[in-house]
Amino acid sequence: MAVTGEPEQFAFGSVHSGLLDCVQVNLAVLADHHHGPGAHLRLGAPLGFRSWEGPGGLPTVDPPLTEQLRLAPGLLGLRVVRRERMSRTGMFAAIRRAGAARYVVADSFHLPWLPYHGQAHMEHSFLLAAGPGGWHVTDAYRSETSWGTAAPGTWVLTEDALAGIESAEVVEVAPDTARPAAGPPPLVSVDESAVAAYLDAYDVCPDRVRAIGQLTVETWLLARSRTLHATYRALFTDHADEERRAAEAGHLRAWDKVVEQTYLAHRRLSRGRAEPPGVVDRLRQVLTADIAVFGTPPGNPAPAAAPPADDALRDRVAAVAAEVLGVEVAGLLDGAPFDSFPSFSSFRLIEIIERLETALGRELDADALVPENLRRVDDLCRIAR
Repeated sequence: MAVTGEPEQFAFGSVHSGLLDCVQVNLAVLADHHHGPGAHLRLGAPLGFRSWEGPGGLPTVDPPLTEQLRLAPGLLGLRVVRRERMSRTGMFAAIRRAGAARYVVADSFHLPWLPYHGQAHMEHSFLLAAGPGGWHVTDAYRSETSWGTAAPGTWVLTEDALAGIESAEVVEVAPDTARPAAGPPPLVSVDESAVAAYLDAYDVCPDRVRAIGQLTVETWLLARSRTLHATYRALFTDHADEERRAAEAGHLRAWDKVVEQTYLAHRRLSRGRAEPPGVVDRLRQVLTADIAVFGTPPGNPAPAAAPPADDALRDRVAAVAAEVLGVEVAGLLDGAPFDSFPSFSSFRLIEIIERLETALGRELDADALVPENLRRVDDLCRIAR
């Protein structure tokens, strides 16, 4: 059947793409499409801790698609009308017959607009519709990866471009209710024994490359969910409550450091180097701190956050960091933190460390490679002496 009309357009400018995983993010697009800008923030209302059995037997906090769809009516005002696992040809035929976009989840390895294409296998969502010029893809996902940046966008692709998809979950999603009512988030509820069992699995796993590799995904997911929760809480927080806002901001920075440390540990292990200490212990600390920071209603005071941590070597370190970050050496020598520059990321930090080790002709002490030691030029100088 020929397709003559342009498919429905989906705007995603209102979606906090950087706070959502690759399954949530396009449900968020649908929520804002049907219920208006900001409706998707209700995904951040609840915060707790739950894990499922993941690949290779390690637990994961990444919910299965069934769980994500189960929560959609209450959180997003969306309901699943129909869900079916289809072959590629079946998917194309069904979407043509429907004459409307469908929410699709397929293997990222076969999706040509993603940096994961041909690199990594994971479930990834997008909105797919048939149009006169080809297959219209909308995907609001945003993330920096080892293979490049995933950025929100729309693409018109041929069937050949999507030929790698063997099968996919094809879901018809419709508005279930009026825009869900926003209300103060429920208090954080965490089963400490569940957290302990989850952390122990990673702590005792003998395959450290696999364990820390998976933990890079886990910490990324956990940190994003905490930032999303804080964003939702901010809707109900008195802007004059500077103490609470500072505590939450400090806690989120601590989560970012855990993500950095875990990724650094993974990169070093994958290169046959020593694992920096305390990766799981640091994750345990921030999970415990979740309750202290988010365990009271937004209107009540919260505890304050902890503060962060000196040679001919400084010029060398600053030159390496400046080249990686694309910034002036002077600012770094004046003490500017690496993360004060827009070009900074976990990937750039890894590059700074690896280039510095090459420049010095030796490995840096793995025991010293923890986040508080990796913020400024002088921090690296202390390690490199």
